[in-house]
Amino acid sequence: MPVAETELHYDDPFGLLVAVILSAQCTDKRINIITPHLLADFPTPEVMAVSDPAVIFEYIRSVTYPNSKAKHLVGMAQKLVSDFGGIVPDTIEQLLTLPGVGRKTANVIASVVFNKPTMAVDTHVFRISERLGLTTGSRNALQTERELMKYIPLELIPKAHHWLILHGRYVCVARKPKCNECGLREWCRYFGNSLKS
Repeated sequence: MPVAETELHYDDPFGLLVAVILSAQCTDKRINIITPHLLADFPTPEVMAVSDPAVIFEYIRSVTYPNSKAKHLVGMAQKLVSDFGGIVPDTIEQLLTLPGVGRKTANVIASVVFNKPTMAVDTHVFRISERLGLTTGSRNALQTERELMKYIPLELIPKAHHWLILHGRYVCVARKPKCNECGLREWCRYFGNSLKS
C-alpha cells in the first residue's frame, strides 16, 4: 500500500474527529458522502455545540446508529468548547473524555492529526494482525494494540496502522482473502496454514 493514509476526507482536526466518530461500524465511503454537507452547516465545535441532536440526526440518518451518534457529536462539540477552547486535544487521555470517542477514535486522531505513534485497532487491524501472525491469540483490541506497539518501530506506527487497515479492506478481506494477489503471503500464517490443510 504505497499511499498509507486515511480514506476519510477532512479539512481540519474537528472535521476528522466528526468523520471518525461517524465511521464506527460504517464505511468511509458513506461518511465521505455525509460529512461535506454536515460540516458545511456545522463547521466548528462552537456552531455544532449549540445545535440539537435531532437536527444533526437529519444530516446523518443514513449512518449506523444515527440517534446515538447525533447525541455524541453535539456532546463532543460542547465538551470541546467548554473544556478545550474549541480545539481538538492532542493526547489520548484528553480525547477519551469527549463523548463518542473511544480508544480507537482517540488513537486515529492522535496518529493522523498529530502524527503520534498510536495504533488504532479496528476490525480490519484485529483480523489482519492475527492472520499474518503479527499477534497471537489476542482476545481484544487493547491486547492487539499493545502487542503491535511492542514490535513495530515507533516511527512506522502511524503508517503501519493504515497499512493494516488498507490491506484488510482491499486484499485480505474478511470472507475470501485474495491470497493470490497478496505480496505478504510468503510470511503469512493464514496462507501457510491453508497450504497445510
